[in-house]
Amino acid sequence: MIPDETVEQVRAAADVVAIIGEFVPLRRSGGSWRGPCPFHQGKNPNFSVTPSTGTYHCFVCHESGDVFTFVRKRLGLDWPAAVKLVGEKAGIEVVDVPRGRPVEDPLARHHEALTAAAEWFMRQLHEAPGSDAARAYLASRGLDEAVWQRFGIGFAPRDAQALGRYLASLGFDETLQLEAGLSMLRDGETTARARFRGRIMFPIHDEIGRPVGFGGRALGDEQPKYLNSAESAVFQKRRTLYGLHTAKQAMRRERRAIVVEGYLDRIRLALAGIEEAVAPLGTALTTEQAQLLVRYASEVFLLYDSDEAGQKATFRSGLELLQQQATVRVVSLPAGEDPDTFVRAHGAAAMTTHLQDAIDLFDRQLQLIARRGWFGDLRHARLAVDRLLPTIVAAKAPLTRALYLARLAETSGVDRDALAREADELERAVQQRLTPQRGAPQRGASGRAQRDARHADVSMSDGPDAGDAPFPERDVEAEAPLPPPPGEQRPPYRGRRGQQGPQWKVTAIPPRPRIDDPIERALVRAMLHERGVAERVADKGFPPDEFASEGYRDIFRVLLEAKPDAGFDAIAAELTGDSLRLFVDLTEASQLAPEAVDVELSIKKLIVRRIDDTIGELERRANESEDEGERAMILREKQALVKERNSVWPRWGGRTNKR
Repeated sequence: MIPDETVEQVRAAADVVAIIGEFVPLRRSGGSWRGPCPFHQGKNPNFSVTPSTGTYHCFVCHESGDVFTFVRKRLGLDWPAAVKLVGEKAGIEVVDVPRGRPVEDPLARHHEALTAAAEWFMRQLHEAPGSDAARAYLASRGLDEAVWQRFGIGFAPRDAQALGRYLASLGFDETLQLEAGLSMLRDGETTARARFRGRIMFPIHDEIGRPVGFGGRALGDEQPKYLNSAESAVFQKRRTLYGLHTAKQAMRRERRAIVVEGYLDRIRLALAGIEEAVAPLGTALTTEQAQLLVRYASEVFLLYDSDEAGQKATFRSGLELLQQQATVRVVSLPAGEDPDTFVRAHGAAAMTTHLQDAIDLFDRQLQLIARRGWFGDLRHARLAVDRLLPTIVAAKAPLTRALYLARLAETSGVDRDALAREADELERAVQQRLTPQRGAPQRGASGRAQRDARHADVSMSDGPDAGDAPFPERDVEAEAPLPPPPGEQRPPYRGRRGQQGPQWKVTAIPPRPRIDDPIERALVRAMLHERGVAERVADKGFPPDEFASEGYRDIFRVLLEAKPDAGFDAIAAELTGDSLRLFVDLTEASQLAPEAVDVELSIKKLIVRRIDDTIGELERRANESEDEGERAMILREKQALVKERNSVWPRWGGRTNKR
C-alpha cells in the first residue's frame, strides 16, 4: 500500500509532458501538447497532454487519464509499480508499505507540532498581552476577524518561553521544536527560546497543504521586517510558495499563475476573487519555485510592487521562468502602489483590467529602454543590447528566443544573426565562468543554463524615484567613454577579441568599471572565511541593508540566513546578477585566506561614512534653501549628526585623534 500523501507528492512533482513524451512525439500547441495517439496507433495529432491539469486525452478513441493511468496502460504495470516508476522520474522515493502496517513518516511529528503552533498563534491574536497592536495593524490593512480565520493569521507574543511550554505540554520536546524551526538555541545558551516574538504570524504550507513553517511580520521598526522559519528538513524556502496549496486549482482553471511580492498582496487578491496568486518567500523567484509554477500554468504574470526593488525582482523572476519555457507577462501598477493597496483603493475590476493589459517581459524591457531613447545613438545602443541579451539567453523555448531576437533586431537595427552570435557567446562565457573549480563535480548543461540569466544584471525600474530610467542603479552617462578633447588622439580601442576599431563600434565596448568598497569587501571576505563574523556584524547593530554595495549586501544577507555548514554552492544558489559575480570573485583560491579584520573598527568606519553622506546632503540642502527658518532647522539637524559622528569616531573638521 502506498500512502495517499506519497501519491499526491508524486503526482504534483511529475512532469507529465516529459514522461508521456518518452513514448509519444509531442509538440506544443497553446497551453497543451499534441501528438499521435499511442493507444489506437493514430497518425494525426489528436492526442493532447495538458500540463496544467496533469492529464491526457485522445479526441478519437477517447482514452484519457493522468500520468499514472498512462504508465499503467502503456507499459502494463500495476498501480504500485506505476507510482514507483513515476516517483523515480520525479525524484521521489516511493515505499510500498504492506497493508495493516502503520505508515511511518519521519516528519509527521514536525507537521503536528507546526499545526499545534499555528492554532496557538491564532488564539494568541485574541488573548496574548500586546496583541492589541497586532489586531490594530491588521484592521488598518482592511483585514477583519473572518480573514484572520480564513488564512490562519496569528500572533507570537513577546514571552520567549510561552510557545515552548505549550508545545511541551502536548508532548513535543525541545529537540523537536528546534528541528521544526519553532525555537532557536544560540551558542552559549542552555535553554531554547521562541524564534518568533512580537510578530504577526502567517502560516506557510507545502504544495499538498501541510504546514511547514511561518512568516512573521514585525510590529514597529524592528528588523528584519519579515522573518521566515529557519531552513530545516521540513522547510526549504526556495522550494516553497506561499498560498500554492490553495491557488493551484485556480491556476489550472484560469490557465495562468500570478506572482506577487508578499503575504498581504496574495491575501488581498484572493479576497478579490483572484485566487491563482502566490508569493515567493523572498523577493525574486528561485529556480525550484519557477519549476513549481509551470506544473500548473504555462503563463505567469509578475505583479510586483512598483518600487525599484519590485522592478528588479520582476526581471530576475522573469528570467527564471523563461528558463522553464513559461510565457511571462509583466503587470505594471501606478507609482507607489502594490497589489494590496491598489485593490483596496480601486477594487478587483481595476486589477483585472491591469492584468488584461500585461505585456510580455521582453516587450516591457524594450519599452523602458525606448523611453530613454537608447537606440538613438550607437554608444547607448551597445549598452541596451547588452542589457537585453540575457533575456534572450534565458528563453529556452526555441520559438520564444527566435521572436525575441527578431524583435531586438527590428528595434536596434542590428543584424539578427549578429545578435544570435552575441547571445551564444554570452551563454558560453557564463558557462565557462561558473564551471566549478577545485575538483568540484561538473554541473550538467541544464544546471548551468539555470544560472545564465542570474549572471547578468537586467534590473530595470519604472518607479517614481528612478527618473524613468531603465537601469537606475548605474550612471550610464558617467560610465560611457567620452570623446577626446579637440586635438588629442586617443589610443585605438581593442574589442573583445582584440580587433582594433573606433570606440563607438557596436560590437565592442569597454567593460564597465566596478565600484568597490575596501571596508565592505574586507568584512564580507572575513564572513566567508569565518561564518561567525556575519552574526557578529549583525549583533553590533549593523544589518545588511546598511551596506552601500548591493552585492555585498546580498552576500551578507544570505550568510545570515544560511545554515552554519552551508557550502559555497548552497550560498551561490541564493545569489543573482552582480551579487553572484562578486561572490565568484571573492571565493577564488587567492581570496580564501583574508587578513585579520577588526570587525568593530570596520563597522565604525561604515557608520561614519553613512553619517558623512547625510551631512553632505544636509549641507547641499542648506546652501540651496532661501528660507532662513528651513536653513536653521537643517543646520540643527547637521549639528546633531556631527555630535553623533564624534561619539562614534572623535574626528571632525580635520581634527584626528591619535590611535
